Amino acid sequence: MKNNKQITVFEGKKIRRVYDEKTETWYFSVVDIIFALTESANPTDYLKKLRKRDPEIASYIGTNCPQIEMATETGKNRKTLAGNPEHLFRIIQSIPSKKAEPIKLWLAKVGYERIQEVSDPEKALNRSRSYWQRMGRSAKWIQQRMMGQEVRNKLTDYWKNNEVKEQDEYAILTNIIHQEWSDLLVKEHKNLKEKI
Repeated sequence: MKNNKQITVFEGKKIRRVYDEKTETWYFSVVDIIFALTESANPTDYLKKLRKRDPEIASYIGTNCPQIEMATETGKNRKTLAGNPEHLFRIIQSIPSKKAEPIKLWLAKVGYERIQEVSDPEKALNRSRSYWQRMGRSAKWIQQRMMGQEVRNKLTDYWKNNEVKEQDEYAILTNIIHQEWSDLLVKEHKNLKEKI
């Protein structure tokens, strides 16, 4: 794993993180998240007690959260329990803290919206359109993005019908198309967008 950005800040608290380029996933220090949400004097001990009190969360953390090397305050690298955003959301649900409550409410809202979108996919499209408008995207850009997704879906269906089965094959074909369009591989384009 490569450390792209080692620290981020949540409500004034430093959270260590590591970006795994292979899976394109951020991993965050679980202890740092616990401290940010509880302000416990000893977040490591808080996590131990949380795991003792709740066997389900203990099992979940043990199964899903890897030990990843991250820099300590002294600058030395030490392995620490880490989780991706999905893991962290599950852990946060088990934290009985007022500071965790806004995140829990947000998770409930997002979960409810997702259930609505499953029964009515048009809601997902409208939500995306609204999000892009709030980001300041033009109507033309939004239309092109929506049409691009439709073309992508048709292309994916075509590949399925012509026995392209492996994820790697999809990735290779997508990379070829992306490179023809932009003169950049998908990963190069993502790196360029991160720098902007």
